[in-house]
Amino acid sequence: MQGDQLDLLGSLDRSAAQLDSATALLQLLDDWLANGWLRALDRAFAGFLLEQAPETSPAVLLAAALVSHQLGHGHVCLDLAATLSEPDFALSLPPEGESLIDTPLPSAILAGVTLDSWRGALQASRVVDSQLPEQGSCPLVLVGQRLYLRRYWQHERHVVSTLHQRLQHPLQVAGDLPERLDALFAGSQQNPDWQRIACALAARGRFSIITGGPGTGKTTTVVRLLALLQTPAVEAGKPLRIRLAAPTGKAAARLTESIGRQVGALPVAPAVQAAIPTEVSTLHRLLGSLPDSRHFRHHAGNPLALDVLVVDEASMIDLEMMANVLAALPPQARLVLLGDKDQLASVEAGAVLGDLCRRADAGCYSPATVDWLQQVSGQSLAGSGLQPGDESTHLLEQQTAMLRHSHRFGADSGIGELARAVNRCDATAARDLLQRGQFADIHSRRLPDLRDPGFAALVLGSEGGLPGYGAYLSTLQAQRPGADAMADDPCWQAWAGDVLRAFDRFQLLCAVRRGDWGVEGINQRVADLLSRRGLLHADKLWYEGRPVLVTRNDYSLGLMNGDIGIALRIREPALHAGEPETEALRVAFPRNDGKGGIRFVLPSRLPEVETVFAMTVHKSQGSEFEHAVLVLPEARNPVLTKELVYTAITRASKHFSLLESRPGVFEAAVQTPVRRISGLDLGAAAN
Repeated sequence: MQGDQLDLLGSLDRSAAQLDSATALLQLLDDWLANGWLRALDRAFAGFLLEQAPETSPAVLLAAALVSHQLGHGHVCLDLAATLSEPDFALSLPPEGESLIDTPLPSAILAGVTLDSWRGALQASRVVDSQLPEQGSCPLVLVGQRLYLRRYWQHERHVVSTLHQRLQHPLQVAGDLPERLDALFAGSQQNPDWQRIACALAARGRFSIITGGPGTGKTTTVVRLLALLQTPAVEAGKPLRIRLAAPTGKAAARLTESIGRQVGALPVAPAVQAAIPTEVSTLHRLLGSLPDSRHFRHHAGNPLALDVLVVDEASMIDLEMMANVLAALPPQARLVLLGDKDQLASVEAGAVLGDLCRRADAGCYSPATVDWLQQVSGQSLAGSGLQPGDESTHLLEQQTAMLRHSHRFGADSGIGELARAVNRCDATAARDLLQRGQFADIHSRRLPDLRDPGFAALVLGSEGGLPGYGAYLSTLQAQRPGADAMADDPCWQAWAGDVLRAFDRFQLLCAVRRGDWGVEGINQRVADLLSRRGLLHADKLWYEGRPVLVTRNDYSLGLMNGDIGIALRIREPALHAGEPETEALRVAFPRNDGKGGIRFVLPSRLPEVETVFAMTVHKSQGSEFEHAVLVLPEARNPVLTKELVYTAITRASKHFSLLESRPGVFEAAVQTPVRRISGLDLGAAAN
């Protein structure tokens, strides 16, 4: 075995000494770790393999460290060919905000390595399964040119096989489905009505996807879908057990609020309305997360007690969570995924919704599906521009509906036009839209640095009447309750609510965390700017007006990852009768339960929080702001993709601004679609 390894290693046409010995390779990984280019976990994994199998070649150790690194960047596996074609950019090295230093990059190490030689070294290693991996137990699995950690290879296989089984066994629909659709969609002027089509498709499947951009009516559609499913069940005296979930607390809170408003307006009997839940939980809470563990209380051996599960903001679901959801789902239950396929994927490894919706734009409905849809929904799909498909290779597409009409961004919306140009990777059209001045709701500004007066004008909202942070600070001071307002006076709640709503009108969105143009640098600069103007006194950790973002769920406080609060000085009741009331600093959060109201929390009781004058685009998913500003870094970066730009643009409801310091960065981002490397393809499974 060892001799074979040495022969294969010798076949590597290499130009880097680090591939000559395991010791030299580990030293390189130590250098990458010191530079912040690798995680400690990545380096430790390579070291662990060498301890378990001392004969492991440097080429295999390097691949092991890189596949672990890829997981940290959202990739399910390491694509060997893609890595060799562009090693540094494919691996996001060096990381954001870092300048090059005197340390060999992957491109130097892999300069002479061929795909065949690298695969050969992996195939010969006893820490890699490449033949019949389902029968092995090695920590690494090689499938073609993709290298996996075994656990993620198992997750991917489980998701593919489970969904394929669900898709192969559609459900029977009631004969009165057309009449029920007519009642739910009476008065619709759309033709075809994609919401109606989506409900029809979902009614017949154990697994369905409803995707669409902002304002296309995803929540409206799913509420009507639940009414469609629940009405006959209630009439039969056996109401369906329906659960609603979302990947994050913020997304769950927003869906709770939205559904709560819509259920009461459904044209169905009160008993049906009462049987449609309005409370949305996080996926972790739904599955029963076990402390200090990756496991959940609900799994294949203890499935969830439900008949229908709807998961909103499905673009944020990672591969491992998807596998856990499917494992805990009873075989007879329905699963409906709801989300925007074009948004950023999850922070964790995998882009499940994006992978599953590869062909959603094209439709790829079989003739049988088209005929059935036209018969049941009463909608003609002729002239819709959909590409034909067949059930043998497009099984998933028969249960995927894409909502195509935006009620928020019409033909007169610059935000909508810009988002569509970015989605097409058309950088020229996107730049032209920003510069032409045809639309009053999109803006662009280039600043040499953040000391430019234009940045202060943008932040304060003193430029062109666009909302800025001056609005919430003005509200904070001008509407503060008077000295005679007692602690129990509702005016404190009303004031806090007004301040929070004013703050939510404007948000700076950054592509990266580090550097002058990242979240950390922007947050500090804005705090300093507002302090110099006398609008804040940010001379200590907690100060009135400080906006904070919750970064960890706290169910005891009812606060979720992504919630935003503002520190305010309010009147507190006296501890003892006869004593005077006092003033205290509390952090005000909206309740996000659809009923309004504010909760005040002691700063010391809060879970992990960070100042949020600026947030990453990732953190903004599920949120909406009247004026959203995308701040681009000074140089091209692997995190800059058209999905990131699209997500930032679509956070804006009325105005979007692009802030950049160097030419070409925006264009490069728009022309770079994200590629989350994975093997998740149900089309392949169908063959």
